[in-house]
Amino acid sequence: MANGRVVHAADRTIGSRQLAALLPAEVRARPGYRSLADALRTLILDGRIALHVRLPAERELAEAVGASRATVTGAYDLLRESGYVRSRRGSGTWTELPDGHRPVGAHALVGAARHGADGEPGIDLAIAAMGAPEGLLADAVARAATRLPEAARTPGYHPFGLPDLREAVAERFTRRGLPTRPEQILVTSGAQQAFGLVVSLLCRAGDRVVTENPTYANALDALRHARLRTGSIAVSDAGWDMEIAESTLRQTVPRLAYVIPDFHNPTGALMPGEERLRLLAATRRTGTWLVVDETIADIALDVPAPAPLASLAPRGGADHVVTIGSLSKTHWGGLRVGWVRATAKMITELTAVRVSADMTGSVLDQLVALPLLAGMDRSLPARLAELRSRRAALVDSLQRHTPEWSWQVPPGGLSLWVDLGEPVSSALAERAAAAGVHIGRGARFGVDPGTFEHRLRIPYTLPADRLDEAVRRLAAALHDGVPLPPSVDRPHWVA
Repeated sequence: MANGRVVHAADRTIGSRQLAALLPAEVRARPGYRSLADALRTLILDGRIALHVRLPAERELAEAVGASRATVTGAYDLLRESGYVRSRRGSGTWTELPDGHRPVGAHALVGAARHGADGEPGIDLAIAAMGAPEGLLADAVARAATRLPEAARTPGYHPFGLPDLREAVAERFTRRGLPTRPEQILVTSGAQQAFGLVVSLLCRAGDRVVTENPTYANALDALRHARLRTGSIAVSDAGWDMEIAESTLRQTVPRLAYVIPDFHNPTGALMPGEERLRLLAATRRTGTWLVVDETIADIALDVPAPAPLASLAPRGGADHVVTIGSLSKTHWGGLRVGWVRATAKMITELTAVRVSADMTGSVLDQLVALPLLAGMDRSLPARLAELRSRRAALVDSLQRHTPEWSWQVPPGGLSLWVDLGEPVSSALAERAAAAGVHIGRGARFGVDPGTFEHRLRIPYTLPADRLDEAVRRLAAALHDGVPLPPSVDRPHWVA
């Protein structure tokens, strides 16, 4: 993949040299019309060329790639026939998606894949999270029980969160390199509520926001629900391209930018320190609120856990950074405890927004979270060792059952971002559901509906035997000899 760059619809057009630089080296070396069409289709599906962008004229692209005009004409013809571009006399050739790639809805799937058609037990790969650590949750509940009588003598309303928990979260930020006071912390019912509150406070319908592409599906749902205009910065197998990110921020001047720099969901990529500094500076120049999702920051499998992104800013230079996190991925998704870290003034404003819909979080959940957070540095290593083992098991299963697929092993996080080689993700997910495997199709993670149809997100959070059985069923669904049907507009919920 060229160098991880993406061209946005905000640019409206892409130059011939810029497009040539995005093409794989083997296509530039020996351009044929089929290989050129395949490469362009992949760039569109992977979100590296946005939808509704005008492609170069045939003669210009032919000169840039060193091919004949007939080669480019043939490639454009193939793309038109398959629905990936449209042309109109006098206005050029524009990127789009085939009719079969319809938007994936933002609704919950009820009764997802509990059993296959033959009655086999279902396997849920749509949820990138583990069960609670054995024994740890029970011990935390027992400790919480000793404090519950005292808490029960109070009204139980703590809109900012329990003072002890706010202090514990602040202290953890401080130990990780970002000095934080308790008044800079709001405890929420998970990171998703935290993000929703931030968006509700900072944005109004019609505001422009920027996210990575692909990105966390439920965050995209929240932005769409708020009726915001969403631009994107691609995260490819090569990571982030800060030149494109800076250009996008400069051109669109978004109200808010949402990023997952730590073991990005779904790709698992880790943003280098230099790029973090450039992102901080770029968002500060454009007056853009930078919302950093640290939900997966502690799932560091092959590298040290990164310091908070805001800690890299010069003194007083991170007031525009809002950090959200939770215990859902490190401990248990059923424990609805998350947080926002921001300026004390913003925390007060966020709490006022929160009270209008949710007076307070669960005191019992917060009491349980206290010992879990306090003992996190002791309990997390075993959790990470288990994830490394399961990641290796998933890689082994994929190599045995689906050797034609490709992926990169991420340095942390909870899943692989698998390239199927063909845009069959949604159709394969439909077949897999019939076989009792529920999985996150690539399109759920794309800013532009219908992109990433050649990708699946496969978590390695289940035991090795369940992962192997899931991959076996996926391979059977792919290789059963029947052509895959067009994509179906059936919403799937992922986390």
